[in-house]
This record gives sequence, structure tokens and C-alpha cells, in this order.
Amino acid sequence: MQIMTPSVILAASALAFDQVPLQFQDGSPNIVRHNDTHGRPNIVFILVDDQDLQMDSLSYTPHTNHYIREQGVFYKNHFVTTALCCPSRVSLWTGKQAHNTNVTEIYPPYGGYPKFVSEGHNENWLPLWLQDAGYNTYYSGKLFNAHTVDNYNLPFVKGFNSSDFVLDPYTYQYLNPVYQRNQDPPISYSGQHTIDVLRKKALALLDDAVAKSHERPFFLTIAPIAPHSNFEMANASDYTTFRFSAPIPLERHSHLFPDAKVPRTEHFNPEKPSGVNWISTLPRQNQTSIDCNDEFYRARLRALQGVDEIVEQVVQRLDDVGVLENTYIFYTSDNGYHIGQHRLHPGKECGFEEDIRVPMFIRGPGIPAGAQVDSVTTHIDLAPTIFEIAGLYLKEEFDGIPVPLTARELEAKKSSTSRHEHVNVEYWGKAGFEGETSRAPDGGPIAFRNNTYKALRVLGHGYNLYYSVWCTNEHELYDLTTDPYELNNLHPSVSGDRGRQLLGYPVEKVISRLDALLLVLKSCKGSTCVKPWEVLHPTGDIQTLSDALSDVFDVFYDDQMKVKYGWCEEGYIVASEGPQVPSIYRGTRWSDWW
Repeated sequence: MQIMTPSVILAASALAFDQVPLQFQDGSPNIVRHNDTHGRPNIVFILVDDQDLQMDSLSYTPHTNHYIREQGVFYKNHFVTTALCCPSRVSLWTGKQAHNTNVTEIYPPYGGYPKFVSEGHNENWLPLWLQDAGYNTYYSGKLFNAHTVDNYNLPFVKGFNSSDFVLDPYTYQYLNPVYQRNQDPPISYSGQHTIDVLRKKALALLDDAVAKSHERPFFLTIAPIAPHSNFEMANASDYTTFRFSAPIPLERHSHLFPDAKVPRTEHFNPEKPSGVNWISTLPRQNQTSIDCNDEFYRARLRALQGVDEIVEQVVQRLDDVGVLENTYIFYTSDNGYHIGQHRLHPGKECGFEEDIRVPMFIRGPGIPAGAQVDSVTTHIDLAPTIFEIAGLYLKEEFDGIPVPLTARELEAKKSSTSRHEHVNVEYWGKAGFEGETSRAPDGGPIAFRNNTYKALRVLGHGYNLYYSVWCTNEHELYDLTTDPYELNNLHPSVSGDRGRQLLGYPVEKVISRLDALLLVLKSCKGSTCVKPWEVLHPTGDIQTLSDALSDVFDVFYDDQMKVKYGWCEEGYIVASEGPQVPSIYRGTRWSDWW
């Protein structure tokens, strides 16, 4: 039985809507990109699970490179804002930071599908917005964690004309998946590989979408679980006793890449510990661990081959039916991944580049082939981008802005500072390891508490920085220009080197600006997430870190409240997170205060 859709605008209204120019939150107009006489463009969104950018996985996905990356734009500095699947996905589909969705974990009470529902997002998110604007919407694959065989109808997911979700606790069981179509009961596909099951379902949804595309454009998400690790339960009735093992590739790919290894970068299993908090306590891996983690890495590459085949077949199907040229295709991951860097066993949930920087490609009408974008983009920007593609006015509640797409926009960004240079990274709760060498004495997964932190990535003219404050009130500061692997923590509380130079200034001066910026962003909403400097400097004359480093502001930033936790929590508990409202710069003369 097909899910009943919410009310949509009438066809006549949709035609009229196509004539409305796009509008940003500040009210400035923008030209509609799509001029196809048969209607607005279609959108296909391919969202993989845990794919890395920093460990070279893209060198092993030739179809994705050929059909999407080389035919579109590669966003080189694209970041997630929470390095964990469910919070990241909710942020992506709502255009909001996790501190505004309040979905911060993968399971209740702080996360998962039940939290998504209880926070009201099932009534107010991207597929519903697109349906109301005249799109048919479809989804196949993983949606959120804790979306289970027991709660899939409590309530049903809203916003899709047709859907086929893979459900917990079978989501990550490569050879024992359970899918649930529309409002039908779940069906087990035991013995079949989940990627082959997904491929058939996704292509069937695509065929349905294309058949109706002469009436309404479509939005289709395809969300394979690869290359996420495999989930093994102790028995079918016990969801709580489990372990994560290497992903299981399709049999036809199981022999590939026998010599592949995790790239041996400077921060791979370093001689000296790095990071702070629990990361700084990790022992160096022995050769047995390294060998097992290399095999885990090879399994990830092999598992991605099934995804790569889906990419090829989807693009070819769009081409065969004549709608490829009027279809935007997105390809990205919900978060990144680490294996061995900073002595870490397989996993995510950290603020290092491996975990927060992800693949991001878009191809479609008006997008130049083979282009690259160096400016900062994030998952928070993708819902606004889809709104812009669909010809919709942006929502004031969006915490991001559309990414540049056309050649004209890409060229304009090269000489403009209009796009923000920051990423607000945040995390609450635990961190865990996956893989054969990361077991606790009882055989279960190793987990670390107090993995709660707020962080910044700032990439601007002449600087490339990472700054974080942990719930333990430990700090990190890395200059990725000189230290791309984040091994040398420059924060004086760790380095003991006060007065050292960074960007030509005393490091304490740079830290005072970064901390104030983080103070704004850690609880920002809407436009303040895009233009946080205007909170500190309401006159609007400060737009970048470089602007804020002027000597005239030294006293203001030295006296500014600092980011500081009261205690560690595993969810977004505002009372634990210290100061929320910064001081505002009023000038240096008495006359400026009146």
C-alpha cells in the first residue's frame, strides 16, 4: 500500500511558482537556473554511509568518478557538522545544526528515529517541503538509526510518494537485511546481499519516478549502507549483544585490491600520542592490529564496488529515458572515517579531518564538468541548495546557504568573500571502535565516554585552522597549513609555549578570536550560523577572522566570555554547556556607546 502524501500545490500554482525568482534570506534575488520547458529539474541524491575522503577511497570508485565527479563539481572542502550518521542525516534533511534539531545521537533518548519524530521533524523536513512544491519524492535504503521493525509505523515516515527503508536491527547486516516498503509490513531478504536488494529497489523507484516526471519532477534518495561495518548480533532476539566486523562485499568483488593498505601518512599510528582527552591515552597499535585494520580497509573498498555499480546504472537509466540532462545528481557521505590515524581503530565521531571531511559531488544542468570548489561547504548547505535548484524561497530557519553551482557562481566565489569561511563542528556522547582488533575484554565494542566537544574549522585567505573545546575543557588548535595531519597541538595549555606566533600574531590573540567565534556558533540559529561575526560586530564591518585580528579589538576579545563546559553530558543539555551569549563590540570611544 502506498503512503498517502500530504497536500500539494495545484498544477496551475506550480506553473506560476516556476516564474518566481529565488530569494536568499537577506531578500536579494537570484536568477532561476533551470529553464527546461518541460518543468523543473529532477534530483537524485546518493547518500553513502561512512565513506572517507582522506583515505583515498575515491581512487577505487571509477564509475562514481566518471559519471558524477568528472561531469560535475567536486567540493574539495565539504564538511559534515556532526561526525555521526543519524545526527548528520537529520541535519542534512532539515538544513539545521544538530543543536537546533536536538537529534544528537543514534539511539534514544538523544537520537535515532524516535527522537526525530518527537522533535517534530517528521512533520517539517525536506521531502514534505518538496512535495508541497510539486515534486514526487522517493527513498530507498537507510534513513536513520533506531528506525526498526518494531517502530517503523509509530508513526510511518512522512514525505514520500513511495519508499523502501532498510530497518534496524538488520540495517547493517549485509546478508540478512529487512526492508519495509511504503506502509507494508517488513520483509526479510535473508541470504541476499543488501546492496543487490537496494539496487533493484532503487531502480524500480527510479522507473516509477521517471514514468510520472512529465507531470511532476522527482526527488529520489538512494542510501546504501556500504561501506559501513557489518553488524553481528549474538542471536536473533537479542539486539543489545552485538559486535561490528568488516563490511561484507558482494561475492563478485571479494577478491579485489589484495594489496591495498591504509595510506601510511604521518599520523598513521604515530610514534607519539596525539590529540587530547581519551585520544591521547591510546596505545600504539602492534603489527597484528595494523594487519587486521588493513584488511578492514580492503573490505571497505570492496563493499564500495556495489555502490559504484549503482551509480553507473542510475546514470545510464536516466540517460536511456532521456531525463539525464534535466537531473541534478548529488553524491556524498553522512560522515567520514578513520583507520589508524592518531592510533585510532576503525570508527568516526572525532573532529579530525578523516571524520568530518567527506566526498561531495554534484552534476546537473548548468554545472560545469570537472570543476572544483575550494570554498567551505557543509551538509547544512544542502537543503538550501536543493531549494534553490527546485525554485523555492529559502527558509529563515535554515542554518546554511546554497553552494555555488553554475560556472558564473563558481567564478564569482574566487574573487568574493561573500561565502563564510567557517564550519561549526559539534558532538555529544560516546565514541566507539569497530573492527577485529578493537574489542573489550568481554568481546564487545570498545567505547569512550566524554566524547563531547564543540569545534571550528576555519579556511580563509592565509589560514587553515581547527580549534576545539572539549567537555573536559581541554583544547586543541591545529594549523593545517603547516600541520595537515593535526599532530602538533598549538594551544598553550598543551604546548606550554606561550607567545609563539601564529598567522603573524601571538597565538593567544588568534585563540581569543576563534573562541569568540565558537561561542556564537555553538548555539547559533538561522542567519547567525552563516554570519556569526555580525553577532559580535553588529555594524557588519567584520566578516572574517582576518578582519577580527585588528589590534583595535584586542581588549574586547581578551575580555570576551570563553567557551567552557560545566560538565560532560551525552546529549544537548544547555545547562552543561556554559556561556551561551557573547558580549557585543560597541567601539573603543565613550561616544560609541551612546
